[in-house]
Amino acid sequence: MADTKRKPGTPGAFSRWMQKKMNDRMIRKVRNGKAQFMGMEVLLLNTVGKRSGQPRVTPVAWFGDGNDAWLSIASGGGTQHPDWYTNLMANPERATVELPGRGAVKIKPHRLDGAEREEAWKLISTAQPRIAKYQSKSDREYPIVKLTPQ
Repeated sequence: MADTKRKPGTPGAFSRWMQKKMNDRMIRKVRNGKAQFMGMEVLLLNTVGKRSGQPRVTPVAWFGDGNDAWLSIASGGGTQHPDWYTNLMANPERATVELPGRGAVKIKPHRLDGAEREEAWKLISTAQPRIAKYQSKSDREYPIVKLTPQ
C-alpha cells in the first residue's frame, strides 16, 4: 500500500480523504452563513499553494483578539505544520479570509512570538482547553497567526 511509504507523522490516504470531505462540508456551511465546529468559530482561509501556485481554501478555527483581528492556531495534529500555514507564510500578500455569509477580505498575517504569543495562547487555551491538550502531546510548538484585515 502507498501509506507504508509516507513520512512518519503525516496522515494516510484515508485520513486525507476524510479531511477533504469534512473541509468541503465546512466550506459550504460557512459560505451559507453558518460557522461553528466543536464549539469554535470557523472562517475560510484563502491561500495560494507554496509549490503549486494554485488557490487553496481551508476552514480554520479562529479566536477574537479583542480588536479587529482573528487569531488562528496552526495545530494540524501532526509532526509538521499544516499546509495552510506553510502556504500562508509563503504567500502572505495573496491571503484572504471569508466569514459566514460574507465575501473575501484581504488580510495581513503575522506569526506571533514571545509575549504576544503567550498572551494569545492564554486566550485560546482558556476558550478551548482541548487545544492545550493537543499541544501537550506534540513535539512542536503550534504557531499562532494573527490575521488582520487590510
